[in-house]
Amino acid sequence: MKLWSGRFSKSTAKLVDEFNASIYFDKKLYKQDITGSIAHAKMLEKSNIITKEENLKIINALKEILKEIEQGKVKFKIEYEDIHMNIEKLLIDKIGEIGKKIHTARSRNDQVAVDIRLYLKEEINNICNLLKKLLKTLIDISEKNIDTIMPGYTHLQRAQPITLAYHIMAYFQMFKRDYLRLIDCLDRMDYLPLGAGALAGTSYNTDRKFIANELNFKGICENSLDAVSDRDFIIEFLSASSIIMMHLSRFCEELIIWNSSEFNFIEMDDSYSTGSSIMPQKKNPDVAELIRGKTGRIYGNLFNILTIMKSLPLAYNKDMQEDKPLLFDTVENLKPCLKIFNEMISTMKIKKNNMKNATKSGFMNATDVADYLVKKGIPFRNAHEIVGKMVLYCIQNNKNIDNLSLYEFKNFSSHFENDILEKVKIENCIESKISLGSTSSKNVINMIKNAKNFLKTIKP
Repeated sequence: MKLWSGRFSKSTAKLVDEFNASIYFDKKLYKQDITGSIAHAKMLEKSNIITKEENLKIINALKEILKEIEQGKVKFKIEYEDIHMNIEKLLIDKIGEIGKKIHTARSRNDQVAVDIRLYLKEEINNICNLLKKLLKTLIDISEKNIDTIMPGYTHLQRAQPITLAYHIMAYFQMFKRDYLRLIDCLDRMDYLPLGAGALAGTSYNTDRKFIANELNFKGICENSLDAVSDRDFIIEFLSASSIIMMHLSRFCEELIIWNSSEFNFIEMDDSYSTGSSIMPQKKNPDVAELIRGKTGRIYGNLFNILTIMKSLPLAYNKDMQEDKPLLFDTVENLKPCLKIFNEMISTMKIKKNNMKNATKSGFMNATDVADYLVKKGIPFRNAHEIVGKMVLYCIQNNKNIDNLSLYEFKNFSSHFENDILEKVKIENCIESKISLGSTSSKNVINMIKNAKNFLKTIKP
């Protein structure tokens, strides 16, 4: 018999039981549900709604149920719909009438809301720890590659010379923002919905602040209607997760390109590569490709929850049951993506000579030549035109700018002097960038220093 069957004259159809049940996926919340119920029982005793003896029986029974679930002794039943009613039924079976008192002054609406928040608070901390490890790896790679010269790209065309450390530290900034976004998300969701009841609060003289303390929330949801109908915190988390996956995917795309024979900048370690079933020579970057592919899945979860919530009137609606599969799927895919990505880049081989050699073509020092002329008093647009003609000359004569003689330079402008021959060297082009945030080794070393200081501010 259902725990809510009082006003019904018929049992629900078996098909409805199967369609309506969420126990298939929300059983994952058993620990959070029991934790919340224990805190709720303590509050009921504190508020003189149940006795001390009843509270002890309830708490001890809930702890036994938790142990039995973790030992695999409990089989959840579809007819009890969800994790909340399954655990409540187990409690009643264990201690009888006293167990029926646990649902006083609460609803499944506020119960599920607190369970999800408890779950997500823990998982955000786990994900932040994975991001912290990734940030440390990015610093380690950068420190080893301050002098590793490579092309910088726009439109996937060689643009200006940079260092690998500089390139990697750009991703550090992205993942640093991802970390801070999650901390922000955690801060906004750290409010207790339990005690809100179905939507309007309760007539019992309860102590919600006590429960918030017990469950380590920094405060309570101020409006009970909002407390049970809010899924902003899930949407915000899925949004932050989508941005993390976007950053991972962009990085993976570059690694896949760099790993190709055409670029040959890196080689993935055998441990993080796979082969072909037909072509013996193949070594495929499948890990990076899978991360790139899973990004679409995480995006889908975000759009799914936004679509679910877009037209729901207040307060709780059964549609909201569909939030949990999306949340669980995101967490269960994001964590391994972060972990394996970190291990993949830690083990990849960086081909420094190939990276440097790639800067010898593509006229990557052209901007520096234009800047040289500007410093000699020529307006930038005029300097741009002069250097454009130089590039055309080089193309027609199969030359690079840094192979030109001073005589050839002077054919384009009398402002060129002997020092231009040093200025156009790729290493000097990199070191000439003195603006804050630029690619010179001094700037990159400072970025790494700031990055290390940021990691020190992160709580373990």
